[in-house]
Amino acid sequence: MIVLQSTNDIRKVSLWLGHSDLATTEIYTRADPTEKLEALNAIVPPELRRGSFRPSDKVIAMLKAKL
Repeated sequence: MIVLQSTNDIRKVSLWLGHSDLATTEIYTRADPTEKLEALNAIVPPELRRGSFRPSDKVIAMLKAKL
């Protein structure tokens, strides 16, 4: 998958791996969606992860002042 991400061309990956058919290469590029989510969660900083945001009173006051 890293080679595919760097080249953005599955045909090059297929040639490098020596596959005669592009469908063979596509099998290797598929991944389980849960594995993809785990990988994304591993690289996303905790402060950017989903959750509820509770702005401080200072932020609310600043936003109201701008209206």
